[in-house]
Amino acid sequence: MPKHDPTVLSDEEEARIQAGIAQDPDNPEWTEEDFKAAKPFADVFPEMATALRKRGPTGTKELISIRIDRDVLQAFKATGPGWQTRMNEALAEAARKLRAA
Repeated sequence: MPKHDPTVLSDEEEARIQAGIAQDPDNPEWTEEDFKAAKPFADVFPEMATALRKRGPTGTKELISIRIDRDVLQAFKATGPGWQTRMNEALAEAARKLRAA
């Protein structure tokens, strides 16, 4: 028995998708003209694109692996969402003190 190719839609799957598209007039399927007229995200939303670039590996931060004492990690995580930013701020403050010493 041949394997099912997940990249090929059955007629039933295609019909269900097309019915969903037809039921959502606010979000029509893009035409070739739509794709040709599309602009890059950064051109349409320059401020947002700049803000997004400041995060992660493309910005000023660097992804690393570091071993932290479990209780230290738990203390930061216990402060809720944004704990990584707060940990970075604490390390930045420690770095400022080291540079000043």
